[in-house]
Amino acid sequence: MVQVRQSTIIDAPIEEVWAILRDFNGHDRWHPAIASSEIDGGEPADAVGAVRHFRLADGGELREQLLALSDKDRRLSYCLLEAPLPLMGYVASIRLKPVTDGNATFWEWRSEFHPPAHRRDELVKLVAEDIYRAGFAAIRNLLAGRDAAVPAVARPSPAIMPSRPTGVAPSSIPTPSILTPSLGAEETTRAILVERYGGPDVLQLKQIALRQPAPDEVRIRHTAIGVNFIDVYCRTGFFDLLRLPGVPGMEAAGVIEAVGPAISGLSVGDRIAYACPPVGAYAERRNMTADLLVRLSDDLSDETAAASLLKGVTASFLLHDIHAVRPGEVVLIHAGAGGIGQLLVQWARHLGATVIATVSSDDKARIVERLGAHHVIVYSREDFAEAVMRLTAGAGANVIYDAVGVDTFAGSLAALAVRGHLVSFGQASGPVGSWDIGRLASKSITVSRPNYAHYTNTPEKLAPHVDRFFTAFRQRAVRVGQPAAYGLANAEDAHRDLEARRTSGALVLMP
Repeated sequence: MVQVRQSTIIDAPIEEVWAILRDFNGHDRWHPAIASSEIDGGEPADAVGAVRHFRLADGGELREQLLALSDKDRRLSYCLLEAPLPLMGYVASIRLKPVTDGNATFWEWRSEFHPPAHRRDELVKLVAEDIYRAGFAAIRNLLAGRDAAVPAVARPSPAIMPSRPTGVAPSSIPTPSILTPSLGAEETTRAILVERYGGPDVLQLKQIALRQPAPDEVRIRHTAIGVNFIDVYCRTGFFDLLRLPGVPGMEAAGVIEAVGPAISGLSVGDRIAYACPPVGAYAERRNMTADLLVRLSDDLSDETAAASLLKGVTASFLLHDIHAVRPGEVVLIHAGAGGIGQLLVQWARHLGATVIATVSSDDKARIVERLGAHHVIVYSREDFAEAVMRLTAGAGANVIYDAVGVDTFAGSLAALAVRGHLVSFGQASGPVGSWDIGRLASKSITVSRPNYAHYTNTPEKLAPHVDRFFTAFRQRAVRVGQPAAYGLANAEDAHRDLEARRTSGALVLMP
């Protein structure tokens, strides 16, 4: 957690300054980074709970919610719901006080959030300088009668155009071969190119170079491309997997079009899939080394493979290696209607566990019930930790699979049984922050944070999980629903829907 605090003196009466700042829908009239603003659902701008939807000066978008507003104290606070950058758990407040000597106003603007470690300094500077200080200058200009559309800070805000993360060794991030044209390159392919980290709008369809495969590579023509939350982390720069400019995506299915001279065991026309780095799957065609490719049998469609391979492999090591689920155990699965959640629900029940799932709505509850969950908790309606304790007569869950992050971590600890195991394998709502390890002793809790690559980065590690998942699929221990399909050009829409939790199950892009 970092804290940012900036303050200034505005040479104007406090009533005038507060009249501008209390308008939760008024930033577009004074802040240089905001092009337009509207309140979702037509709520009053000063209603606690109102959500404002910003369109940024470069076309990006973000959404913030009003948490509190006091005219008496001239104070308001708000939180970030959606943004182009990983300002996880961002909560901010504005406070005004009259200056004792004179007719001026003291203005404090402060916030706290969880940045990714490798971008901490960049994001702290961004918030302090290009949001807060630029806002101070803009209000001064506005109150002085100057044109508020002319920002005091001339350069574009890094909140809109962030730089590449620092401290990343280029050799640690393989550059997708389709982005490395040689002098003799004659071909191109369409791909989703990310030229700056940010929101879904940075996913742009481009024509990029496609060189001939290297001796140890094959060329793949994609037929379906998986969309996963790790792609969001790459797009925002939260993970160091995507080097700019680059093509995101770690999962796809397709047909081999060409093979390098050092390749054996694969031929032109073979159907294959993969779920591994390097990123680059959001493309019609790409070159890739062959060691982690998976050959597809006729009973597995390209769409099913692209929608489920990464999730199925993940479910395999979560349920069998990280925590070997045994018959009779109580298993709690967060986001049970999500792509990996659906597989975990079915597979854990097949292994003999009592399955409790959490979801955000009644519609998603019905999906999870059909998949075999014994109990479903709609967490927007009741406290899931209390519900788990009630359902287990106070015993708690033996293992909890949590990909949500900060919103559920504390509750997950509370819902565990003595000697329970919390498997934190994602952070869709933000990083969990720092925790005192001594607090885990009250129940002798085990916490795991597995890394996908550590279980899948060699053929020897990957093969058992692929075999286990395909066997479970063929035995109908798990069923893979029809994924929601988007055109490759509509990758931006897929990411928006995924982040807004408007989807259930898997998503694919169709080239």
